[in-house]
Formats: sequence, structure tokens, C-alpha cells
Amino acid sequence: MTADPRFDTLIDRRGTHCAKWDMMQATYGVGPDDGIAMWVADMDFRPPACVGQALQGMLDHGVFGYFGDDRAYRASVVWWMQTRHGWDVDPAAILTTHGLVNAVGVCVDTFTAPGDAVVLFTPVYHAFARVIRAAGRTVTECPMPQEQGVYRLDLADAAARLTGRERMLILCSPHNPGGRVWTRAELRAIADFARAHGLILVSDEIHHDLVMPGHTHVPMPLAAPDVAERLVMLTSPSKTFNMAGGHTGQIIVPDPALRGRLSGRLAALGLSPNAFGLTMTTAAYSADGAAWVDALMVYIAGNARRFDDGIAAIPGLRSMPLQSTYLAWVDFAGTGMDAAEFTARVERDARIAANRGPTFGTGGESFLRFNLGAPRVVIDDAVARLQAAFRDLQ
Repeated sequence: MTADPRFDTLIDRRGTHCAKWDMMQATYGVGPDDGIAMWVADMDFRPPACVGQALQGMLDHGVFGYFGDDRAYRASVVWWMQTRHGWDVDPAAILTTHGLVNAVGVCVDTFTAPGDAVVLFTPVYHAFARVIRAAGRTVTECPMPQEQGVYRLDLADAAARLTGRERMLILCSPHNPGGRVWTRAELRAIADFARAHGLILVSDEIHHDLVMPGHTHVPMPLAAPDVAERLVMLTSPSKTFNMAGGHTGQIIVPDPALRGRLSGRLAALGLSPNAFGLTMTTAAYSADGAAWVDALMVYIAGNARRFDDGIAAIPGLRSMPLQSTYLAWVDFAGTGMDAAEFTARVERDARIAANRGPTFGTGGESFLRFNLGAPRVVIDDAVARLQAAFRDLQ
């Protein structure tokens, strides 16, 4: 595996108000001085140089006023979606939010009422359920079975779990934490399910650029163009380019009536994007940004091979095959240990902060999620620590 200074360079993020490193002690009891932060889903890499250059231009100008004339920003989103995903987006269909968790909250607020339910295929990104419940709605969990070591959908079982109070379905595509890239046929089936049960379909595609070789992400509007009247797309450059602190995401809504409901709610809440996030997005969604992402995914694929080989050497541990994202989903069920024991070994003995599986909902009880978006030397260190913590099994 060849070295790449863009990703091999160790960057000390401690003491920089970094949630991933500066909050790990309070959250997991793992100190940043002797521990490894592998939980929060941002990477320990600098964004592409074009992003830094755009921000430097803002600093050099020195006036940080309200952002206006967003035509270049919209054009960059349109260019990216067409060039990278073959998806033609109407610039007028793009609404901008304060990141995608905010976008989920706005969708829940717009399309559901207190007491309504939202469908989630679990285990799934933990912020979905947190936002839904905080809004006074309930979650209808539809656990996903595994087939040949990866998640699949059981829509007949999901239909049997519906209570009649469901108004929305939130899909994570590609899937976090399992790393699944849903096939066109699976996406078509989900769209048909949403239509059959009268659900607004919110497709969160924040990981759509982070796809492993041999897999292809299909945007939901291409898989099911006939469900536009109920389809809301969520995208963002934040995961792709490691700039989550810019808090900028896009709600792309092909249907004008549906879009009008969302834009009206955004106006009522007084939400508007920040200049730094729009500037970063415009710079990242470019040819330079595309070249950086291509190199990133070669590097992440190398990290995943290294990590998975190390996990496979520990009896009872299994890492789900990674088709997308930089997040490894590791099952400890084969150890025979309960969650308290294997979690303690990872946190107390290996000194690694990883996301605990139960936070992702039903089906996550025997899992931990590990962030592989770090220099390879960190991944090698993590593997060595995990093998030492479970040495008695080997």
C-alpha cells in the first residue's frame, strides 16, 4: 500500500474543541492522551486544498457579512450530482440547512405531528431516533436480518410492524452503520413500500460519495423516479470532505408542492445557511475535490483491509463487509461475552472509544462501530490493541 501524505500525516486534534477527541473522556472514560478516538464520524484528515484556499480567501478579505447570490453554490451541487452520480438536479430544487441532522429535524417537523410514528430500518444512524423522539414522535423499528453477512430488507416483516400512525420513512443510503450500498432493486422496493403505506420517503444519502471499488451508489430519484411526490433527498459534502463543522447540508426535493411545504417551514423557523459552509461546499464540489475523494477512497479501502484482517484474526469477532462509508461495524456475538464485557475490553483495556451498538437501535446489541478515517498507523495501533485485549481467545 503506497503512502499518501494527505492521509498518512498525523494531526493532533486534542484541545481544539474537537468532539471526537476532546469529549471521549467524558463519554467513554477513554482519555485522549493514551486512547484512540474511533467514534464520532468525522475523519482525522484535512479537507482538499481547494477548500482551505477558499477559506483563506475569505480570511484575506476580512469581512464576514451575510451571504448572497448563491448561484455558484447551487451550480456546484448540480455539477457534482450530475458528474459523480449521473443525477440531473434542478437548481431550484435545492434547499440548504444547517447540516443533515438539522435537515432530518425539519422534515420531521414539516411532515409529521406529535404522536405520529416514523419508520426506521434498524440498526441505523442513532441521530434519527434521537431527533424523532425529541420532537414528540415515536419510532417504528423494523430490524434488518442478515444474509451472507450483510443486511437485507424484510419488507413483509416491516409491513406487519406498522401501527397505522406512521407518516414517514427515513432511509440511510448507503447504510450507516452497516456500510451496505443498496441495490437499485432494493431502492425500488423501498419506494414502493413507502407509496403503498402513504409514507413520505426521506432518503439520507450523506455517505453517497464514500463507496468502495466494485460498488455503485444509485440516488433514489434514479431508482424510483415515479415517487417524486413523496420523495425528499438529503445530501451534504460534510462526510465526503471531512468538513462537518461547516454545518451545511442540502435538502433536494424534485416535487414543487412538497418543496414548498419544506421551504415554508424553513422560513418560519428563520433558518439560513452560513457563509463559511456555502464557500466550502462550492470549493469542494469541483474537479479538485473529485480527485481528492478518489484518492481518499483508495486509502480508506486500504485501511478497511488492514482492519478487517486484524479483526478476523480474533476468534469470535466479525467485521461486516464494508461496501461504503469509513465506518467498520464489528460483531462480538461470537465471543460469547455480554455487551458489558466486550465493551469494557475495548474501552478499558484497548483504550479505544468506539460507538456502542445499542445506540443504533434494535439489532445493534452485539456490535461496536469503529471509525477508519485516520492515518494507517492509527489503524494498525488499534488492531494491535484489540488483539491484545482479546488475546485469551486466540
